[in-house]
Amino acid sequence: MNLKTVSTLSVLCLAVQAINAQAQDAATTQTQMDTLVVTGGFRDAELQDIPSSISVVDQAAIDARGAEHLEEILALTPNVNFAGGSNRARFYQIRGIGERSQFVEPLNPSVGLLVDGIDMSGIGDAASLLDVKQVEVFRGPQGTLYGANALAGLINMTTNAPTDEYEGHIETTLADHDTRSLQAVVSGPASDTVGYRFAVQKLDSDGFTENDFLGRDDTEGRDELTLRGKLRIDASDDLTVNLTALHVNNDNGYDAFSLDNNRHTLSDEPGHDRNETTALAINTAYSGFEAFELQTTLSAASSNLEYGYDEDWTYTGIHASGYSSKDNYERDRKTLSADVRLISEPGAEIFNGSTQWVVGAYGYQQGVDLDRQYTYLSSDFHSEFDADRLALYGQLETALNSDWTLTTGLRVERWDAEYSDSDGITADPSETLWGGRAALEYMLNDDTVLYGLVSRGYKAGGFNSEGSLPAELREFDTETMWNYELGMKGSWLDDRLTGQLAFFYQQRDDVQIKGSRLVPRADGSTEFIDYTANSAEGTNYGIELEGSYRATEQLTLFMATGLLYTELEESGASYDGRDQAHAPNYQLALVADYQYGNGWFSRIEMDAKDAFYLSDRHDEKTDSYTLFNARIGYRQDNWELALWANNLTDEDYIVRGFGSFGNDPRNGYITEPYYQFGAPRQIGLTAKLNF
Repeated sequence: MNLKTVSTLSVLCLAVQAINAQAQDAATTQTQMDTLVVTGGFRDAELQDIPSSISVVDQAAIDARGAEHLEEILALTPNVNFAGGSNRARFYQIRGIGERSQFVEPLNPSVGLLVDGIDMSGIGDAASLLDVKQVEVFRGPQGTLYGANALAGLINMTTNAPTDEYEGHIETTLADHDTRSLQAVVSGPASDTVGYRFAVQKLDSDGFTENDFLGRDDTEGRDELTLRGKLRIDASDDLTVNLTALHVNNDNGYDAFSLDNNRHTLSDEPGHDRNETTALAINTAYSGFEAFELQTTLSAASSNLEYGYDEDWTYTGIHASGYSSKDNYERDRKTLSADVRLISEPGAEIFNGSTQWVVGAYGYQQGVDLDRQYTYLSSDFHSEFDADRLALYGQLETALNSDWTLTTGLRVERWDAEYSDSDGITADPSETLWGGRAALEYMLNDDTVLYGLVSRGYKAGGFNSEGSLPAELREFDTETMWNYELGMKGSWLDDRLTGQLAFFYQQRDDVQIKGSRLVPRADGSTEFIDYTANSAEGTNYGIELEGSYRATEQLTLFMATGLLYTELEESGASYDGRDQAHAPNYQLALVADYQYGNGWFSRIEMDAKDAFYLSDRHDEKTDSYTLFNARIGYRQDNWELALWANNLTDEDYIVRGFGSFGNDPRNGYITEPYYQFGAPRQIGLTAKLNF
């Protein structure tokens, strides 16, 4: 543990002690904290009652941060990171585990992403926060709950439901970098049995890159449209049907990398990062059976994805030895999922009335057609990938006595895939996988719960479709992980102080890691080939701490921190004994929210993150950084106006990068690091009208 980490932990401990000391003197008549209910599990339950490390970011926190996209709130959740390499973050890492990019190869995500029950895993750039009620981050393998696509964890996003009374709002934002956003939401009853909710947002921005060659400041711009619709139908006293529709159309630019490692690019053919997704979901709940409630979820999504970039990052003629190349990937992705589960009703417990139960079946189909247009290919590359998953699962919650509860779960999953491409390569891997959990929960007193958890997760193996790879690098094995966790959750001081603490240790076998090959071209430049391989073992362990404290009726304090230590083990490999990529040793978020009265409010936030390796292939790292955000505003019953600033100190921080890579003809293509930076300082004004 380095000095910086020790100092950070010491400061956190002192802060917690100070908060507790203040709490002892605070009046017990002050306002209580709101209860957070987690909806992504088998049953809706209060956060404090779930024996697992989970973060919930509710709508109030989203609005206070002024966040538009999932990546903008992840700093509030311990040990969660994201990767750049695109306009919006597409891939996420939980406890240091998760993908960072996708090029030719099919992808099995390590972090699941659900939006109103619709599977968006691997296309996180569609994760708009428009009208989102809350975001739930389940850390650790979700082998029972979700299966193969949640080895590291699950992010569950839930939007607001239709209301019984007519309501709505209009919100607009103006900010520098020519950023403009307009959204509208309307909700209410259509009849005594039907409720509706519709939301729309249009966001435009020039982005944060200046292309000096083209004389433009919008080559990394954003042009995003999000539409949501919901219907709640009370078909009978026993049957409720919820219909959800989603349409996302992001036509964004991609011009992030510069030969000079700044925000000024020289690309003559800037890239793009486009996502057009249409999705539908039908959820039903039928309570007409005496012993159980029948819940079903059926979802379908169609996504047209296009990701392309100027590979040389410059213009023809910059140097006599310069090359010119473009790379473009068009994916047509279709998914279909179905989940049917039976959830025991009160009075239908088994084992002498001690045990609630859940049983279910899950099916998933995905088809992805890829077309790649690349300067150095003699003809376009085409591939077809189909994957099917079929799972059976169950969970028991047994009250051993008034203080002890044992939760056990098991999921068995069959995974089958088929692949073929224009190079004549075919593959049809299949596996039977299993995961589960056992959690023991102890009610220490009315305010505090202690728990211990053992869980197992899995991620299917696969193959690399890059035809130039040697035979020994074409396939990789299934990864499995055991997760051990001890934790405490509680609500104290008349619910004004809430918090959770978790210690975890994860043992990974056959770790799937990203590798790459650098193939020299005849002109002296280098082709970068991305692929997946296995490391023998890996360990991830650390601490997660969250707390929220209402110090007075005006002042609320929040803290979230994660300490993370990781290691890859592979005898003879360059990364043997080294930290895993995108796994910072610490993350810290501090928030102070103050309500002055008479409508005035302010908020200041600090996000800090340790340096981390950018890849398992090379030794290039980010720098540690600290960001500050601030917001001040005024609200009345039906309107609100807020002035805000993000990254107040205009910190340069890295979200993606490459090392040992030569791409600059001006210096003879020597190998050097290249970086993509996060958003610079941005100042804006947001106005909201409720009706």
